[in-house]
Amino acid sequence: MKFLFVHQNFPGQFLHIVRHLCQARHHEVVFITEPNANEIRGVRKVPYMKPPMSSPETHTAARELDGGVRRAEAVWRVAMNLDSLGFRPDIIIGHHGWGEMLNLVDVWPDAPLLGYFEFYYATARADVGFDPEFPSHPTDFPRIRAKNAINHIALNLGQHGQAPTRWQISTYPDWAQKQINLLWEGVNLDICQPDPAARKAPLKVGNMTIGPNDKLVTYVSRDLEPYRGFHLMMRTLPHLMQARKDLKVVMVGSDGVSYGVMPPGGGTWREMMMKEVGDRIDLSRVVFPGRVQYDLYLSLLKRSDAHVYLTYPFVASWSLREAMAIGCAIIGSATQPVQEFVTDGRTGLLASFFDPPGLADRILEVLENKALNARLRANARKYAEKNLAMQDYIDKYRALIERLAGMPIDPKPRAKPARTKRTR
Repeated sequence: MKFLFVHQNFPGQFLHIVRHLCQARHHEVVFITEPNANEIRGVRKVPYMKPPMSSPETHTAARELDGGVRRAEAVWRVAMNLDSLGFRPDIIIGHHGWGEMLNLVDVWPDAPLLGYFEFYYATARADVGFDPEFPSHPTDFPRIRAKNAINHIALNLGQHGQAPTRWQISTYPDWAQKQINLLWEGVNLDICQPDPAARKAPLKVGNMTIGPNDKLVTYVSRDLEPYRGFHLMMRTLPHLMQARKDLKVVMVGSDGVSYGVMPPGGGTWREMMMKEVGDRIDLSRVVFPGRVQYDLYLSLLKRSDAHVYLTYPFVASWSLREAMAIGCAIIGSATQPVQEFVTDGRTGLLASFFDPPGLADRILEVLENKALNARLRANARKYAEKNLAMQDYIDKYRALIERLAGMPIDPKPRAKPARTKRTR
């Protein structure tokens, strides 16, 4: 088959399916993307240049749409070149978030298009207005509503969608949900698996060494920001450190923002929270290593005694899935994206997003109750094996592609005709 993938940051959410298709060595896999250094053997990367930013005269509420249609035009030009060279995809798969795929139906009207629908923005009942510490002003509501313009154009292409969780699909209007297929993202259960030996050797992270007798609390986010509960986690640290002298904390993430905004007074969220609680934290027992290499990230999760995952009602991180597969004892925020994965008392513990002492108590409960800790770990792993296995994800992805494309991905080889014996 001929596959066309589209994502501004190759390979994006399509790493595993693209790698799987390339391993077969008989598919043509083309990927339109902005230039980057990432490579997958067998993929033909076709770059497009990011268009210029919207002009200052463009209304704030319309800038995301303006950027989206500019990207759509840039990708359309690349697609027209591919078409002129004779490339005809059997299916087009990509992410609708940046508008890149909006014009591809004009290039290949007969090719089914499967778009990744990640989130439908609203001024209530999700991330906006969730945290009273950082209220949204009504003057920003028009911009938030307008963020769905690309969503709406994509939904009206008459094509197909996918999303990785039920909750993400539920953010969309009822009329749109029927177009979006639920396709749970998988985890490599061989790489992300428990390692009992991880607690027997010291682990060095930055300037801190975690010894076999230390209790390690881990927290992971792409960026240390309120959307992922960083401010809540920081406020738990004084409680945790006062309760246990053998406790050490590793908080992975950079000082930027992925989803929210920088602090209103300037600086970073880490600097802001250190001003608030830094004098009550033993900094010899806390390390902020920034973003880390994947091997160290896995080592931290495998060594973790209690792993904290917090989020606004927004898109759940891949790290939550990987933590479950590794069999972490998870303490999560009682928010819808987490609750779709974590059942309180079974596959983890849940705590209020707005109660640092309560979160600290739940973390300490996991650290001090060995039977509970072991049960949560085992159940998290069982959940991952049942719901997050990579092969199941690939199999369902293949079935969806075959249904939309109307052809098998790997046709069965023709049987060789039986040899007949010659008679003399």
